[in-house]
Amino acid sequence: MNKIDPYPTDRPIDATDRRILAATQTGLPLTAEPYRAVADILNLEADEVMARMRRMLDTGIIRRVGAVPNHYAVGYRANGMSVWDIPDGVVGKLGRRVGALPFVTHCYRRPRHGEIWPYNLFAMVHGLDRAEVAAKVDKIAEILEPASRGHDILYSTRILKKTGLRIKE
Repeated sequence: MNKIDPYPTDRPIDATDRRILAATQTGLPLTAEPYRAVADILNLEADEVMARMRRMLDTGIIRRVGAVPNHYAVGYRANGMSVWDIPDGVVGKLGRRVGALPFVTHCYRRPRHGEIWPYNLFAMVHGLDRAEVAAKVDKIAEILEPASRGHDILYSTRILKKTGLRIKE
């Protein structure tokens, strides 16, 4: 992995990979043989679709293939983005520890904006209610103390967009 750019552009994809990505970016078909269904749509063999997706997984072009439940539909009504002011020299190391927690769904570093926005580490957690989110944030605080110079929780009030990157063929 390139230390400067964690997402290097030297992982080529060809036109067939791009077609597979476009066909699967909203999810695999809910059938007994989803790779065959994708292959049929793209006029490919199922084995080729599976092999190409495996290679894209192995090289990091795609991060995972799996079910993504709608957390609202399964009862998780509280969503809190915890934001942390962590010294820049340790934010990477501590961020990896926070990101490895099973209840953290997103964890990333963002730039500070002076005194207006001192936070540089973000970790999203979900809960049945705000009390559960706060308890999970307390567990994050245990990992980040004494490095944390402050934190807050930004609770979602409504969904404006809920999709990942969308590419065209």
